[in-house]
Amino acid sequence: MAEYSALSLLKNALSGNKDWKPAWRKPEPKPSYDVIIVGGGGHGLATAYYLAKEHGITNVAVLEKGWLGSGNIGRNTTIVRSNYLLPESIRFYDFSVRLWENLSHELNYNVMFSQRGILNLAHSPAQADEYIRRGNAMCHGGGDGVWLTPEEIARKVPGVDLSASARFPVVGGLLQPRAGTARHDAVAWGYARAADRLGVDIIENCEVTGFLREGDTIIGVTSMRGEIRARKVAIAVAGSTSRVLRLAGIERFPIESHVLQAFVSESIKPYLDCVVTFGGGHLYMSQSDKGGLVFGGDLDGYNSYAQRGNLPLVEEVMGEMVAMFPAVARLRLLRSWGGVMDMSMDGSPIITKGPLPGMYLNCGWCYGGFKATPASGFSFAWTIAKDEPHAINAPFTLSRFERGAVIDEKGVGPTPKLH
Repeated sequence: MAEYSALSLLKNALSGNKDWKPAWRKPEPKPSYDVIIVGGGGHGLATAYYLAKEHGITNVAVLEKGWLGSGNIGRNTTIVRSNYLLPESIRFYDFSVRLWENLSHELNYNVMFSQRGILNLAHSPAQADEYIRRGNAMCHGGGDGVWLTPEEIARKVPGVDLSASARFPVVGGLLQPRAGTARHDAVAWGYARAADRLGVDIIENCEVTGFLREGDTIIGVTSMRGEIRARKVAIAVAGSTSRVLRLAGIERFPIESHVLQAFVSESIKPYLDCVVTFGGGHLYMSQSDKGGLVFGGDLDGYNSYAQRGNLPLVEEVMGEMVAMFPAVARLRLLRSWGGVMDMSMDGSPIITKGPLPGMYLNCGWCYGGFKATPASGFSFAWTIAKDEPHAINAPFTLSRFERGAVIDEKGVGPTPKLH
């Protein structure tokens, strides 16, 4: 697949860049496949790639209702991290970070993964204790975490208000040096191109309208482009999960769909060389390669399938941003967007077989979807191919809600909007 190289750049430059192959084909759907993946976002494309690469299953169709990148994969703040507390989460997300570290080479596509680190600011002794505990858990689980004093924070992030008169005084911060950011569009394009080169059919503008069944068993889908049959049907549609499952007659499911807004400012000179989160509220911010400040905060707080939010949350996020970085108060907002978040009851994902025979499910990502893309695709592909979970996704089943074995990272109970 190594068609992107310094030599190919030179060769195509000499020919006027007329000989590049399309990044992926535009095939017509076949009557049947071994596996259909509903959802052409990051998780669906990654699953298709790992099915082909790791398991040799190439007779796969990825069905996307719009164009690639039109869903949450193109509507996030690009943060990659594994700074979790619970062992199940640490193992899963640290595995994902390890995949991220070699992803550009593996895909022969620059996903622009930058390990600039993420810094969680603490504003009280109690919060400092909580973050230090989290850092110890991360290190114990094989990850990385470093506690920074206010003096060390001042050297690393000069723009943070560390004055005694600050509304939210900073007492320290937890840094994960291996965390960072990646270009969300490039991740989708890289996985799509790599899966296509292995024989996967990526079919855009192909919305699923129903499911084909023999008794309770799912044997395919109906779509805007006709009936397509498959031995296995996998669903990876993020915030649209409940709508798609309703097409299969499943009316109740342990997730809610909420809107999460994100924003980018006008471009400025280099100001922030890591990701920073605000412990006095919910704000996370980084600076893109183009110079814009990319940031987001809490959910809008109401159930919705719309890719847009409302102004009260905009005001809240801007207020927290200026409290943390007073110097950015006069910056202009360039654009904003909304992603539809599939919020599970305990704030952790669901990667499992079922709930119907022939159906496989990947959902419930809350705020963790983008950063989990490689590990999600890897473990979901394993589950589909072998009809059993991989060790890293074995805890993330549907049955945990029946058994009470929830993976509640925030400890707020079964309240999705609080996760």
